[in-house]
Amino acid sequence: MRTSARILAAAIACLTLAAAGSAWAQAWPTRAIRIVVSTPPGGITDAFARAYGDYISQKLGQPVVVENKTGASGALAAQLVKDSPADGYTLMYTISSTLLGNRLLLKSLAYDPDKDFTIVAMTPSGHLPLVVHSATNAKTLEEFVAYAGSNKVTAGSYGIGSFAHIAIAELNRQFGLDISIVHYRGEAPMWQDFAAGVIQAAVGSYQAALPVLDTGVGRPIAVPTPVRMKKLPETKTFVEQGVTGKVFQLTSFTALVAPAATPADRIETLAKLMVEGGKTERVQKLLEAFGVDQPAMDRASSVALYEKEGPVWLESIKTLGLEPQ
Repeated sequence: MRTSARILAAAIACLTLAAAGSAWAQAWPTRAIRIVVSTPPGGITDAFARAYGDYISQKLGQPVVVENKTGASGALAAQLVKDSPADGYTLMYTISSTLLGNRLLLKSLAYDPDKDFTIVAMTPSGHLPLVVHSATNAKTLEEFVAYAGSNKVTAGSYGIGSFAHIAIAELNRQFGLDISIVHYRGEAPMWQDFAAGVIQAAVGSYQAALPVLDTGVGRPIAVPTPVRMKKLPETKTFVEQGVTGKVFQLTSFTALVAPAATPADRIETLAKLMVEGGKTERVQKLLEAFGVDQPAMDRASSVALYEKEGPVWLESIKTLGLEPQ
């Protein structure tokens, strides 16, 4: 009996230690989480990363550090995160071109968007208006097309393969134009050049464009998706102006992703916190400021959107015949 009792006690002790060891191994987070942002400070992607990151920090009780890693249309940030341990401590907040366009528009890609990353949450970036410089005197898409047909025009894009890139390229294709496209490392430097008259057109978020809109240097002449933008109710959609290509009906998005092998429970925790964070006053104010109607989507909806519209993005880029750079 004494021997049996000793064996039982030893077994219980082993189970207790195993359970404690398992709980310790699964403890997360126990230190700071890093969110690598593929764009510079000043744009919608950076603003969302910091707002949602702060909420995640509050709920998990650990710091969330935002690091801007720009270059190669998000490819540098993607490689950094891909090469980081898949433990939930390193994430990436990026734009659609990093996950979609880069695979067609960069000659050498050091990561596989589908194999190397898993989606945590999509954050729609709302309407991205086409803004033209006041020097063009264009007030409608038709007037801008006429101007671009007889003048040298340069347009800004916030990244290779971004919505801004394919939108301008589609206008070139559809109307036989020769608008030059300059790719910037995010929106902030693009709108600075716009204000200085270096470029005559640009596509980007409402909030980032606000300085040129408020001064009258920039004029919005068209917005994508079939519904007008609440912040710019007088600006017609591309569809209303006869430009009905699929490019102008896509959902532009930013996204929080993690290395593919990150534990599923950590991904789910982060995804739920993103949805919760979208309901906070800080994020709601950001949505209002940027003219975005929808906060972070739940994980199932995010994956569904990516799988549905991803092929359309890629097909749109292919049909434009853009050369890899």
